[in-house]
Amino acid sequence: MSEPVFVGIDVASATLEVAWSGCSDTWQVTNNDAGIAELGRRMADLAPTLVVLEATGGYEFSAASALQLQGLAVAVVNPRTARDFARAMGILAKTDALDAKLLASFARVLNQHPERERFIKPLPDEARQRLQALVQRRRQLIEMQTAEELRRRQSHAASVTSVERVLAFLAEELADNEAAVSAHLQRHHADLATALATVPGVGRTSVAVLIADLPELGKIDRRRIAALVGVAPMNRDSGQMRGQRSISGGRHEVRRTLYMATLVAVRFCATFRAFYERLVASGKAKKVALVASMRKLLATLNSIAKHGSRWNPMMHDI
Repeated sequence: MSEPVFVGIDVASATLEVAWSGCSDTWQVTNNDAGIAELGRRMADLAPTLVVLEATGGYEFSAASALQLQGLAVAVVNPRTARDFARAMGILAKTDALDAKLLASFARVLNQHPERERFIKPLPDEARQRLQALVQRRRQLIEMQTAEELRRRQSHAASVTSVERVLAFLAEELADNEAAVSAHLQRHHADLATALATVPGVGRTSVAVLIADLPELGKIDRRRIAALVGVAPMNRDSGQMRGQRSISGGRHEVRRTLYMATLVAVRFCATFRAFYERLVASGKAKKVALVASMRKLLATLNSIAKHGSRWNPMMHDI
């Protein structure tokens, strides 16, 4: 039997640097339709077991989608994960060709991972891509609005009028964005959006972020979804030492949205408030109790998304 082939692709805005496990050299194609078509033809000949690309601000999306449509197993990995692998291999230098070779080596290791399929997930469809873009645009508008609000406080009288015009424009853009998000959810995710919105503390913005940035919601178990978001406590043990558990990594925007929703839930929902207060009464720090409440809220949302149910304080009593 022939040896399995593993491919690594280093992605840049203009080029794709490609390495594969059976060759010491790399080759390059342009990161456009023509180059990706050539990449697909070469991949058809190689028939790789696994292709690994780094997430590079969206520049990897077209190539990864095209290869997935060919039926190839494609993993898009976090750049920090790839860099940690390079350090573990003792390689500190960084070039496009070297990065492609390292990704090919990483593909071989990843293929042996017991949870290999966790890294090989379909890219979002067109509807979810649109929702992700709208949600991301809302974040950008909020950031610009916050910056202009700060400038207005510090502005000279000569520039205040200009700042206020910009703020008025941003308010209109935000209103248009929120209307577009609502219409999109109603058209493509109405049942799920309605179900999630029944959970205390989870508003329209939270629903949009969850559906856009956490497509795994309802598709994996509560422990894996907690680790994915970054609200699962990580062990810090060595020998007889037992370190303090803490959360890290995960999806920052989802975790931030979950944090705000949990603040509302523990204040206004009797079920979550009782859970939080019980932890504090047992000696847990307030921050620890709040993170545990975040994890419980996420588990509830995951269960609702999985079963298509609605929030019921009797069913979700804590």
